[in-house]
Amino acid sequence: FITTNCALQFSSRGVRPGLTTVLARNLDKNTMGYLQWRWGIQSAMNTSIVRDTKTSHFTVALQLGIPHSFMMVSYQHKFQDEDQTRVKGSLKAGFFGTIVEYGAERKISRHSVLGATVSVGVPQGVSLKVKLNRASQTYFFPVHLTDQLLPSAVFYATVGPLIIYFAMHRLVIKPYLRAQKERELEKQRESTASDILQKKQEAEAAVRLMQESVRRIIEAEEARMGLIVVNAWYGKFVNDNSRKNEKVKVIDVTVPLQCLVKDSKLILTEASKAGLPGFYDPCVGEEKSLKVLYQFRGVLHQVMSADNEALRIPKQ
Repeated sequence: FITTNCALQFSSRGVRPGLTTVLARNLDKNTMGYLQWRWGIQSAMNTSIVRDTKTSHFTVALQLGIPHSFMMVSYQHKFQDEDQTRVKGSLKAGFFGTIVEYGAERKISRHSVLGATVSVGVPQGVSLKVKLNRASQTYFFPVHLTDQLLPSAVFYATVGPLIIYFAMHRLVIKPYLRAQKERELEKQRESTASDILQKKQEAEAAVRLMQESVRRIIEAEEARMGLIVVNAWYGKFVNDNSRKNEKVKVIDVTVPLQCLVKDSKLILTEASKAGLPGFYDPCVGEEKSLKVLYQFRGVLHQVMSADNEALRIPKQ
């Protein structure tokens, strides 16, 4: 594709026109090549290659122009975590000197991304740039530490933001997000309380209807020493001491699971178990698991699986 845009700059020296034209082309599935020509305001010719994948972003660029000519290489690594953490580094060298930049950015809430970059250059010195993206707003805080290349300034620019971030994350951000999540869950519980009660009554009625079928299944499985569900629970399990104050929300699903046993096998697909006959969701909006204690060939086994995880027992 080709894009072109024009600009007019008004100053005490008069009106300065500018023209920028960009030609871009896909070099392969993840790589783009760009050729840019600027005329008028900071005239230059720039060519760059950008490779963007799921885990990395790599750029190499060369510019010839007035007043700046330079070569630049940058690399960004994308971690596949919930906070979308990214670390980046770049080297830029030209007629103005040499600049090395490194930094990181991380998602701190649903709509906010916080980033910090340390810039070390000759003759520019050492500076720290902090950027906060909040929805469609961007807050930028540049801090110039020194005009000289001092190891102490580089150390403070690197370690200082890390200490402040981890302290803020532990003391302010995490408690705030935890409280916000609790408020949202509480609202969700209140709005779905009547629906949960109705689902519970329907599940209990379904379990009563299953009793006779389950009795026959158990007799058949006992005769062949097959699969017998001794106990089964579904819901939110809390086994971490640091979360001992949280309420355990589980329901007994022994009968519904035994009713699904066929030819000494129990197979559940990759879908929420809340939709199975005799089940209901005891904790809407929270992570759930299924825990099963079963007997096969006279031996007791225990298995635990996530709500949307497929389950096949007995396991080999």
